[in-house]
Amino acid sequence: MRYMLLFHYAEESDESIGPEAVEAGMRAFASYAATLEQAGILVSGQVLQPSAASTTLTSAGGELRIQDGPFADTKEQLGGVIVIDVPDLDTALEWARQAPPVAWGTVEVRPGAVHTEAGSWVPS
Repeated sequence: MRYMLLFHYAEESDESIGPEAVEAGMRAFASYAATLEQAGILVSGQVLQPSAASTTLTSAGGELRIQDGPFADTKEQLGGVIVIDVPDLDTALEWARQAPPVAWGTVEVRPGAVHTEAGSWVPS
């Protein structure tokens, strides 16, 4: 079953974190991704640009609204995601415990419902 690990953490700039911490975080993510790859469960991963680069679409009263930036008024951002394919939630939680953002933010584990393969939707 596919699970998505969603990484939420405080939105800070590289300057406010400092170059050493940025480099340490990059090493931690690279190591984590390599571990998932070696275990044969990594489906994909993506580090996201800051939430200020996002555009949010909503519909109100049948009218489409497009808003620059994140819709949620929060100090945390969705900073990245990793999709893994493991047998069950307990296994997904074991892998999520090892995710670097556990040390500085929140890791949300959510099962997939469907995904695309070769242009078709298939159950996860």
